[in-house]
Amino acid sequence: MAVGKNKRISKGKKGGKKKIVDPFSKKDWYDVKAPSMFAVRNVGKTLVTRTQGTKIASEGLKGRVFEVSLADLQKNEEDAYRKMRLRVEDVQGRNCLTNFWGMDFTTDKLRSMVRKWQTLIEAHVDVKTSDGFTLRMFCIAFTKKRQGQIKRTAYAQSSQIRTIRRKMVEIMAREASSCDLKDLVAKFIPEAIGKDIEKACQGIYPLQNTAIRKVKVLKAPKFDLTKLMEVHGDYTEEMPAKVERPAEIPGGEAATAEA
Repeated sequence: MAVGKNKRISKGKKGGKKKIVDPFSKKDWYDVKAPSMFAVRNVGKTLVTRTQGTKIASEGLKGRVFEVSLADLQKNEEDAYRKMRLRVEDVQGRNCLTNFWGMDFTTDKLRSMVRKWQTLIEAHVDVKTSDGFTLRMFCIAFTKKRQGQIKRTAYAQSSQIRTIRRKMVEIMAREASSCDLKDLVAKFIPEAIGKDIEKACQGIYPLQNTAIRKVKVLKAPKFDLTKLMEVHGDYTEEMPAKVERPAEIPGGEAATAEA
């Protein structure tokens, strides 16, 4: 070993032992609120580091996206296969106000729908709602046997598939462009657009399991607080319930001592 090297062997660690601080002690819990079109408004809670210097807590929360099952939002177990994406738009007090940011089907639901002896038809379209949101909507449908059909398969011809796809795009564009985002989400929940497509294509080829399987928000308009408050309806900041203290009897201690 060279002389004069490794001088620090005898000495302790530089700077001494670092104090371990629990990272959760610097964080706060915030409530996540869903828009008024859903039955359940309380989605859950989220963590964020407290405001420190130039790092503001509310800025860290804005833009967060939560994926929630529609079954939890609607208290209906039949909607468990649909996932809703909610994005935090504003923070008020300890509440994060969210807005719709997309929709998707669970993988197992999509896999269960695909079967043999039928044709799968898909279509997508980019639409702009009346309040300025640009969405990409994906539609899925499957052919089914006609009433009293003996033939095992229910395959549609390519010309029929093209006609059905054209109808899908037309209906999706019409439904989305004629209303704002709030009304459009209200149509997604009961699968109204899928039923319309099924009805319109009945004459071309009978369809089943027709649904809007996915919705993406491509572009959102500039943030507007008044519009967000409209979406959240009669939103009020929930304050903790006030607990009344029992009234003290004057000279209570003295009275018990005498007794």
